[in-house]
Amino acid sequence: MREIGRFNSGISSKQSASAVAERVINYVVNRQNADGGYAFVQGTDSNAQDTYYGLAILHLLNAPFPNMQRTVKWLRDFVPDSHYAHYYVAKALKLCGEKPHENLKEFLLSQTSRNEFGTVDVYVEIASEFQFLSMITELANMVNIKIDYHKTVEWILNYQNSDGGFGAHGYSNLNSTYYALAVLSNINYNVKSLRKTLSYVRACEKPYGGFTIIPDSVNPYMEHI
Repeated sequence: MREIGRFNSGISSKQSASAVAERVINYVVNRQNADGGYAFVQGTDSNAQDTYYGLAILHLLNAPFPNMQRTVKWLRDFVPDSHYAHYYVAKALKLCGEKPHENLKEFLLSQTSRNEFGTVDVYVEIASEFQFLSMITELANMVNIKIDYHKTVEWILNYQNSDGGFGAHGYSNLNSTYYALAVLSNINYNVKSLRKTLSYVRACEKPYGGFTIIPDSVNPYMEHI
């Protein structure tokens, strides 16, 4: 990567980008197992999350999916046991041009019929307290399930703080703000009307490039871009 990025290498930027893309494609393809699924660590069992991200990377790079029928079969045979698994399987099937699992609609109806949005007190491994709802609303759109618009908007906006950002217990951060906006966007709320939120996001942007999780933080990270 370092050699490719040197300005004096004599390689055009187009050639350089092509070489990097080819290496990324090879890396992803080598993470596919014989069953058609993907695993981040070679030699381990295929899983739904890695299979989705593997396909998503190939899709972004306009690369064909190797052994796609095997991948589709693996996804069809996979039995989701959580909303995360349902999410990644449905997204992966969509990339393959396939419809979601037949049991996805039943699963979503069981989640939405309770009129619950999950807890805002989540484990540190969870990206945001609003991630669950963002996944549910995105999946609902895939199978044409209507979410209670007014109740969802009211619940999300209840966690908008005075600085314009979103987050539980009065503390905004960029991750929570992103997922809150994702929920609102998924149910066709006019997120562009949230001008104060845009100001909050701009406050997280750094003049030397990148974004930080909160305005007063110093070091930007890739996941906040």
